[in-house]
Amino acid sequence: MAAPAFLAYLLAAVLFIFGIRRLRSAETARSGNSISAFGMLIALGTTLFITGTLSLPEILAGMVIGGAIGAVSAQKVKMTAMPQMVAAFNGVGGGAAALIALSEFYQADVLGTRPETLVGSITAVLSILIGCVSFAGSVIAFSKLQDLFLTGSVSFPLQRTVNAAVLLVALLCGANAIAGGAILPFLSPFASIAVLFFLALGLGVLLVVPIGGADMPIVISLLNAFTGLAAAMSGFVLSNYVLIISGTLVGSSGTILTRLMSSSLGRPLGKILFASVSGAVKKSEGGEERPVNAASPEDVAALLNYEAEKVIMVPGYGLAVAQAQGAMAELARLLEERGKEVKFAIHPVAGRMPGHMNVLLAEADVPYDRLYDMEDINDEFAETDVVIVVGANDVVNPAASDPEVESPISGMPVLDVKSARHVVFIKRSLSPGFAGVDNPLFYDTEKTMMLFADAKQGLQDVIAAVKSGQ
Repeated sequence: MAAPAFLAYLLAAVLFIFGIRRLRSAETARSGNSISAFGMLIALGTTLFITGTLSLPEILAGMVIGGAIGAVSAQKVKMTAMPQMVAAFNGVGGGAAALIALSEFYQADVLGTRPETLVGSITAVLSILIGCVSFAGSVIAFSKLQDLFLTGSVSFPLQRTVNAAVLLVALLCGANAIAGGAILPFLSPFASIAVLFFLALGLGVLLVVPIGGADMPIVISLLNAFTGLAAAMSGFVLSNYVLIISGTLVGSSGTILTRLMSSSLGRPLGKILFASVSGAVKKSEGGEERPVNAASPEDVAALLNYEAEKVIMVPGYGLAVAQAQGAMAELARLLEERGKEVKFAIHPVAGRMPGHMNVLLAEADVPYDRLYDMEDINDEFAETDVVIVVGANDVVNPAASDPEVESPISGMPVLDVKSARHVVFIKRSLSPGFAGVDNPLFYDTEKTMMLFADAKQGLQDVIAAVKSGQ
């Protein structure tokens, strides 16, 4: 490789690392994203120039078309659809890595137009396996998040046995391809790769279909790590340094994030991936309707005006759907002007992807130091006068720790809102959350107020009532 190209790749790698470092904080995340994107632009341009397969006009045309699609997608996507967009981009990346490896293997093994090496064969097999799992898993994740098909937790008898069998056969086919057909003489190396390709797609589907509820953010993070690893493997196949570096960065950071999320939730990754759970939930005792304390905006305002000194707000996916982050921030500022202490509690999987609520509240100019992670604020609920839960259910549901209820959120640590003096839920109905698990707090008429309303309209009505002093 020529020295200028090597230096350009080195500069791109430094920009990737520096950009990822700045993603650690909400204040610097935007600049970190821009720095990483500039690094990718350098890497892309360098790669296209040194390969010499395209002319300059073709390169520029491709960059303009691809950039326009990305820019329009980023501008048009709603914040509520951001998890689906991440899943879709994950899938595209994983699928691209798998197809590149498949093409390179075909050229080396069948056409003989490229040298076939042991390292190239091994990394091609791994790239196809991981990339196909990421692609198919991302398609299923997208479908679940978009409520298209296979929603909820889908399981069947001997599911783990079937998954293990598919993985073993896929690995056997990969080994046969690397060994030149010596293990399975009836299957040529490229035929083995083709079988591996389709088995890996099936494995991706099988791994994600049983996952539902609050585990989806963890799965999206894991699939992101898979895509990075597949890209790194493709870098070895193509002998492209910057692809190895960028793929490794994505894979390692995604793996670390996945482990942190699963550890903080007390849910081992193996249990999430391989222990399918029942979707059975306890909606009500005996199928009878249970009474709730339905409240008006004036009732909530009176509670906040006269009985609350400390308030904690808990945002959830419903807040994002209603675009109510501005109203929540306005209510917080109003209460603070009246001498109340206000904090925001963020569950690690609130929304449907890591950091979803942080981004929404930052968009509404909520200071980042007012946002508290679960482990930092859970002990404060016991000394809190009022908790306002907007559009959230699973992340505050005490049923998660109920040993008699087997559900998609069993064992998941939740925000301890039940320990506060009063809890106000602002939601449209008593319907359960994404995991489909009924919340016993709804029916605690001594502690809980239910304000049935659209999240944004409900908050605006409470703001008006607080201002009128009712």
